[in-house]
Amino acid sequence: MPAGSSGTYHRRLCEGDGSVLPVGRRPVSAPLRVGPQGSRSGLPGTLRVSRGRRPCARPRRTRQVARSGVGPAAAEGRAAGISSLTMDPECSQLLPALCAVLADPRQPMADDTCLEKLLDWFKTITEAGSSLLLLQGNPCLVELLCHMLKPQDLSSRVLAFSLRLTGVLAAQEDCFQYLQQGELLPKLFGEAGPLGGAAWTSPTVRSGWIQGLRSLAQHPSALHFLADCGAVDTIFSLQEDSSLFVASAAGQLLVHILGLSMPGPAGGPPSLQAGDWPACAQKIVGHIEESLRATATPQITQALNVLTTTFGHCHDPWTQVLWVRLSPLVAGLLEKDPVPAAHSLVDLLLSVARSPGLSSSSCGLWETLAQTLSHLSPTQAGPLALGILKLQDCPQALRAQAFAVLLQPLACVLKATAQDPGPSGVLDGIVGDSMTADMLLPSKAACVGLLCRTLAHLELLLPLPQRPCPWPQAPLLGAAVTLLQLCGGSARPTSDAGRHLCALLLGCVRVQRAALDFLGTLSEGTGPRELVTQVFAVLLEYLRSPDSSPTVLKKAFQATFRWLLSSPKTPGCWDLDPHALLFLRDLLPVLQKRLCSPCWEVRDSGLEFLTQMTRHWGGQAGFRHALLASEVPKLTEQLLRDPESYVRASAVTAMGQLSSQGLCVPPAGPEHPGGQQSLLAELLHILSTDSEGFPRRAVMQVFTQWLRDSHADVAGDTEQFVAGVLQVASQDLDWEVRAQGLELALVFLEQTLGQPRSHCPCAVTPAVAAPVGPLAQALQPLCRVRLFEFAFRALFDCDRPVAQKSCDLLLFLRAKTASSGSLQESRSSPHVASVEAALQRWQAGDQAQPLGDLEPEVVLAVLRSLDLEGLQGALAESSDHVEKSPQSLLQDMLATVGVLGGNEADCY
Repeated sequence: MPAGSSGTYHRRLCEGDGSVLPVGRRPVSAPLRVGPQGSRSGLPGTLRVSRGRRPCARPRRTRQVARSGVGPAAAEGRAAGISSLTMDPECSQLLPALCAVLADPRQPMADDTCLEKLLDWFKTITEAGSSLLLLQGNPCLVELLCHMLKPQDLSSRVLAFSLRLTGVLAAQEDCFQYLQQGELLPKLFGEAGPLGGAAWTSPTVRSGWIQGLRSLAQHPSALHFLADCGAVDTIFSLQEDSSLFVASAAGQLLVHILGLSMPGPAGGPPSLQAGDWPACAQKIVGHIEESLRATATPQITQALNVLTTTFGHCHDPWTQVLWVRLSPLVAGLLEKDPVPAAHSLVDLLLSVARSPGLSSSSCGLWETLAQTLSHLSPTQAGPLALGILKLQDCPQALRAQAFAVLLQPLACVLKATAQDPGPSGVLDGIVGDSMTADMLLPSKAACVGLLCRTLAHLELLLPLPQRPCPWPQAPLLGAAVTLLQLCGGSARPTSDAGRHLCALLLGCVRVQRAALDFLGTLSEGTGPRELVTQVFAVLLEYLRSPDSSPTVLKKAFQATFRWLLSSPKTPGCWDLDPHALLFLRDLLPVLQKRLCSPCWEVRDSGLEFLTQMTRHWGGQAGFRHALLASEVPKLTEQLLRDPESYVRASAVTAMGQLSSQGLCVPPAGPEHPGGQQSLLAELLHILSTDSEGFPRRAVMQVFTQWLRDSHADVAGDTEQFVAGVLQVASQDLDWEVRAQGLELALVFLEQTLGQPRSHCPCAVTPAVAAPVGPLAQALQPLCRVRLFEFAFRALFDCDRPVAQKSCDLLLFLRAKTASSGSLQESRSSPHVASVEAALQRWQAGDQAQPLGDLEPEVVLAVLRSLDLEGLQGALAESSDHVEKSPQSLLQDMLATVGVLGGNEADCY
């Protein structure tokens, strides 16, 4: 295009006859090649791997070299984004045909995602270069935008895409001026565009209009354009849009325009006089003031949300002036009964309090917060009180007021149920004489909601360093216990208010769960012995109760474990204290009963609790004696054959922990000669035959831990154990089982090569000691257990995590053997060549032929020939690395034209 003719050319495009560019033949994908991985020893047909990784839900297959073309492989990972930052010649050739397809209402588009990715690609191009050069080099883009102005039945998705694309291009001021020459921007974003047409009824178009303006509003010229075309008034109306997404986007756009129009830090604080502010800022702030004076709650909510976002994202000096100007109107909302938009008001005040400039200035913020706390209801004030207590710098008087508001519901509960003064007296003073349970908790829904929120707020506050000090640990413990007693029916209140609360809360699962969570969190502190005794009593009551739901029982087990962990201990001894041991003796019969529950969730929770206790106290005499005196170990062994897979998996984990601590009871009967050995056989049987993946994964985790800890039965014949486990794991269809097999192989490899290891209480000296002889001797055990065949097979696994783990293992081995010169590698031997040929067949999909017995020399020769670093890099690539180029995206979009219905090739 000749220089200086852009405006004429632009007008000619927009004033044409509206004809559509012809669509050429479907472009043919150029073949995409995966280059060689750089074999250092000339391995024939260098192994190459697919960059695409898919979950393997069907029988395992080997990993194939990625192929180019149109189809699922090309489109699989579009969500990862388009990487090219320039418009290459191939894309420039495809773009006119694609623009013609987009402009033709007769051509349907297959998927919204392709338009989203196309827009992402244009964003990367404009961020890296000139939008004006992009338009001048690809006039079909302007043609596409002009076609959006024609009176035709356009797709709402394509129209929204075009509006967003226009905003992306016009974000650069020179391109903005270029598009203004033909009045394209007013026609797209003004009354003459979609605003006055039938397409405006689509939320997609309205959203695209807002997002286009959001991208466009980046420079002063855009502000003048917004003021001249009346866009700000349209944005005001869109705040009330029926689509929540459109309404939210409109509010965020107002915040962006306000921030763009106001001066930055260098410009100094603006004047308090409205006439001195920029036109757009005056209009937006005036609209906010008008909305805050309105009687309709939705208008007030919109204004408060805009201000919340403004103070949350903008911290320039002008925000202080804005708050000083608007704070009287915000405070005026508190004079209304009820307070309108209380939730949005709380969000705004906390956003202002977190703003660095406003929280440190004398703008009446703390007084407004204190006034708000006193005007809101307990339900509304809770989030505000928590937010105030989380602030780093806050007046102490305000913190005390906020904490009193937060404690008020629990204080009310204690006052209604207290029979004599005691620890609850600290909280009783919070509730005035006129405050009764009937006023604070008027209905069951209000009572339950308020108490659950209060407990959750306190639970969040407890671990924070800025929590109130002193912390009322004893009163809060008493409140939590009282709530659980009210819900469980064991409380016996004497007052009318207490009986009313008991009727409201009896059997309430929501409050039970919240109170148990809070009670577990309180275990991090201390309390009087009598209160701790009440804690254990109420926990045991819930664990025994037949009315406890499975979720409540799970939380009761969790809280019990946390309180057992926090029980006092004798210095130098980690055993349970006498009170905890007494409780444990009462608890184990309850656990025994729960392991026989008809509800699988209850059995599962009981097994998890048993595993946690055994892990922490399995080596301590008191715990061991109490556990072995019960039927719990025997019942746990029986649950290995539970009909529910989750329970079987938990039973496997529990039995593994019990066995590690020597707490397994040998099964009775002549068919079980030796309990420990029978457990090993039972777990191997589960690994080989269980139809569900969860128990098999649990078995592999147990076996790995046993090997790591040199468990007695594993150490007796480590090689036989590892060989058997790897053989079974290699045939498993669950990728997590195969990955865990590689973890077990890595542990064996580290032990064989002399790496340090940990020991469990019943560990014995392992059979394999650190190697002191030649490297070949050290690698022989690895060859005997066929570890290398397992690792090489996993290298071509169809699931990326397995292949990555195998690559890491082989890299570790190569690094450990690289410095040794005692082993001569036979790179040219026939055995090496046969192994390399077998690996080639494995990579091609034929893994039927095993590698056979391998010698250390052959293993190291093959290991040196593999480009493991290149493979590791390939596996780290995203799943669509090969086919996510812009050219491939354009080809896919063109290829889907007319190929809808039952023949959709691309699914993003």
